[in-house]
Amino acid sequence: MVVVLIVIDSGGIGDAPDADAFGDHGASTIAHALAAYPAALPNLAAMGLADLTPLAGTGPVRTIGASAAINPRARGKDTLAGHWEMMGEVLDEPFVTYPEGFPADVVERLEAAFDRPILGNRAASGTAIIEELGACHMRTGRPIVYTSADSVLQIACHEEVVPLETLYAWCRAARSIMTGPRRVGRIIARPFVGTPPVFVRTAHRHDYAVAPPPGIFTERFQAAGVQMEAVGKIWDIFSGRGFLTPRPTGSNREGLAVTAGLARDLKTYERALVFTNLVEFDSHYGHRRDPAGYARALQELDAQIPVLQEAIGSEGQLYITADHGCDPTLAGSDHTREQVPLIAAGAGIRPGRIPDRQTLADIGATLGDVFSVPLPPVGQSFWREISHGRPD
Repeated sequence: MVVVLIVIDSGGIGDAPDADAFGDHGASTIAHALAAYPAALPNLAAMGLADLTPLAGTGPVRTIGASAAINPRARGKDTLAGHWEMMGEVLDEPFVTYPEGFPADVVERLEAAFDRPILGNRAASGTAIIEELGACHMRTGRPIVYTSADSVLQIACHEEVVPLETLYAWCRAARSIMTGPRRVGRIIARPFVGTPPVFVRTAHRHDYAVAPPPGIFTERFQAAGVQMEAVGKIWDIFSGRGFLTPRPTGSNREGLAVTAGLARDLKTYERALVFTNLVEFDSHYGHRRDPAGYARALQELDAQIPVLQEAIGSEGQLYITADHGCDPTLAGSDHTREQVPLIAAGAGIRPGRIPDRQTLADIGATLGDVFSVPLPPVGQSFWREISHGRPD
């Protein structure tokens, strides 16, 4: 049996209970994107998304999937916090952020490692800072270093000015610098191409994340014999722990195609998990505050649901969730603290909404039940609540 777990990166469905503490009251990523640009999502609605959040543009459909709203528990609203929590590691302290840019001692160490001065050093939109500083970077070879509201250090370089392997080496050096009290969640290589003033980021992005602690659920699944596949930036998020091969993708479309192909190849296995992140929802539409693009991306995903269901076969299961929100209708470009959806359909799954869950770790705990893998008591499985065998 193959299980596919897809993360709509940033696909929030409304305020988490502690949204006010994060300054995010009123966020609702999917609903607000569709309210601005209605789009028909019949397949996602049938899987249960319509039971969790308003889907403007979608008419009534028969529900075939189970659904739940999940409250995040980690003290952070970033990619690592959300994905790690799904797999049993709940962060009690958020990674450090640098809203005012990196301090002088960090800049000094970075410039020594790069053997040249840097440009930027502030919180900024990636596309905006590349547009602003790209020409100077091309003249001088100085890397553009910036951050965001997330715990990240990003290094942007033109591929014809700084070779990719050099950029990646600089990121590895930065990863070794940003440890201890300076630790950030991710160092991100942001290569781009083009000529002033038009630059385009390429698909050669690479994330250098803090490694999760030993014993995270992905490792436990693999140790128990589950065939584990990582699609998109999942490998980077977990530093490869628990997975066989990195399968980076350049777009949501490619990620869905790779996911379907793997599901077809693995559906005869006794136990297999394809874990996929669809990053364009967040990077291209959430952070860039593009609700129209977000709605179109939801339509692209919706159109692929039947393809994925065919690929997993009659014995497989499809789960779709999110790691945090990033409401494209709000001011700024930060993630938003929201509940996330869990919708599921496939073999043994009974339609209907179940009560809200209190941690994303319930997803990993449920997969532990599905795969018959004993797990530490982090999260609670909802398998009995969504399966045909649950008591009435």
